[in-house]
Amino acid sequence: MAQNKAVELEHARKILHHPEFYWNSGTPAGLNGSLRRAEWVREASGMGPGKRVLEVGCGTGFFSEIFIRTGCSLHAIDISPDLVDKAVKRLGGAVDLRVCDIEALPYADHSMDAAVGIRVLHHLDMPAAFREISRVLKPGGVIAFCEPNMLNPQIMVQKNIPPIKRMMGDTPDETAFFKWPLRRFLSERGYRDITIEPFDFLHPWIPARVVPTAERIGRAFERVPLLREIAGSLRIRAVLAG
Repeated sequence: MAQNKAVELEHARKILHHPEFYWNSGTPAGLNGSLRRAEWVREASGMGPGKRVLEVGCGTGFFSEIFIRTGCSLHAIDISPDLVDKAVKRLGGAVDLRVCDIEALPYADHSMDAAVGIRVLHHLDMPAAFREISRVLKPGGVIAFCEPNMLNPQIMVQKNIPPIKRMMGDTPDETAFFKWPLRRFLSERGYRDITIEPFDFLHPWIPARVVPTAERIGRAFERVPLLREIAGSLRIRAVLAG
């Protein structure tokens, strides 16, 4: 689905003062889930000293702040000037922060070792976005993203029933991913070593007192064939062929 940029910018203005609520990081369970995603992206992308990393959809810099601790050279973009302004206030000059459209990246060809993001691809026009991501990645460069899983019952309802979508604060164009079409999409664009894994049963609204127990149960569910397929998120990693 094509990205409606005007709608996305209006959505960014709407969530500006309470972004953690809309991004499900404002509760103890939601924060734990966000930190787990960030840890996985950090490890899966191989970010560290000497690596140039593109972060897509940096928002207020919540994840940028975690990624920059690896010592990588982080280049973070977002379409919203309001959100990037908050990221600048959070991070200062530690990150190369830019307001730009993913469909017209201001970076040279083959200049990035990795492209990463958390809960961002489902907002984008995927073919247009990946033309640019693939252009700026070096051969052998890595992508690592965490995205909503369309096989999760709540997400399937939330992303496909307009009144519920509006109630949950989603934009009209937001979607989620089935892992099999997404694998084919990446393969057709020259990516190899593709892994797309369902994970995360920790609902952000779970009360704080039961989060440790819920996390243990959720991680056990992730090891159960078939049951794991309805987890809330997908971990996506692939390598751009040389």
